[in-house]
Amino acid sequence: MKEISIYIHIPFCIRKCYYCDFTSFSNMNDKIPKYMKSLMVELDLYKERLRDYTIKTIFIGGGTPSAIEARYIYDLLGHLYKNFNIFKDLEVTIEVNPGTIDKEKVKIYKEAGINRVSMGVQSFNDSILKSIGRIHNKDQIYESYKLLRDEKFENINMDLMFGLPNQTLEEVLLTLEEAISLGVEHISHYSLILEEGTQFYNLEKKGKLNLPKEDKERLMYHKSTEFLVEKGYNHYEISNYALPNYECRHNLVYWELAPYLGVGLSSHSYMENMRFFNTSNILDYIEKLEGKLLPIEGEEAIDKSTEIEEYCILGIRKINGIDKEEFKKRFNVDIEAIYKDPIDKHTNRGLIIDNGKAIRLTKKGLDLSNLVEVDFLK
Repeated sequence: MKEISIYIHIPFCIRKCYYCDFTSFSNMNDKIPKYMKSLMVELDLYKERLRDYTIKTIFIGGGTPSAIEARYIYDLLGHLYKNFNIFKDLEVTIEVNPGTIDKEKVKIYKEAGINRVSMGVQSFNDSILKSIGRIHNKDQIYESYKLLRDEKFENINMDLMFGLPNQTLEEVLLTLEEAISLGVEHISHYSLILEEGTQFYNLEKKGKLNLPKEDKERLMYHKSTEFLVEKGYNHYEISNYALPNYECRHNLVYWELAPYLGVGLSSHSYMENMRFFNTSNILDYIEKLEGKLLPIEGEEAIDKSTEIEEYCILGIRKINGIDKEEFKKRFNVDIEAIYKDPIDKHTNRGLIIDNGKAIRLTKKGLDLSNLVEVDFLK
């Protein structure tokens, strides 16, 4: 039986962070009941199409899924388990923010079959948290983490950020040290990206955002990576680090261009040589599903050439790179037959290493990955 992963988008938040451009709302709680019902209807509309698939990972993201009542999550997952083929060793992740969970909510998550939690921590520095629009403080990080451990959650990720306004290298490393001292199994460490339409983007345009210079931001990245690797974390993707055997299986689905279905607002899907995405308008989304219609806003057929391009662009982000044997097995052609010139070019520039078995980014290449990725477009 074929395998597939499911992404479920919960767009509700308590407050929008200053850097966030995800589809999320802090003023639409009255839409929660109808939206959650619509998610079940959308899943049902895929039931026949997924009849020959086994679901191997589920990721509930947002928004802030932990901002809504836990019973909605419990009922949604129960609906999935009842109506679809489920992989025996299923990975189920939910995103939570510190301060939005309590003992009862965490208990319900456990009963719902969730076995991996991703906490949106970003920093352990209260002044930085306030400056980026987070609603929690350092104490709430510890409180929420303890709630999860008390309920025997044994696979916890922390999302952390660097390159933030007024942030120093010392503060970045102190945050990592605090996260590690708690024993988290996985760390996602992202650099701030200014996205159009966010408060930070507008402040930067007005010259009111004190961001670290590029060389300082890159130093933060490399020093953080060295620190995490020294502490036993496997650097397995540009921004992701895990203790042995705790790599995020759901995210690997994306980086390996395996099939996935996204349900909910703005969700993207990739399956059966098609890429498609949902509307980002919550009223349209609910209305479509009340009429038993899929809320798809756009789609694109993926031919073999496009599939190869995307496989390489995503695969080069993995620290182990693109496995040559896996490439040939999937596409029935050697990667050099298509990309010899870019491989030679970036090997000579010191951006990639070709060790005969795989093509991967060098330390310098990690900083300039966009230059490598663009040459995989034919």
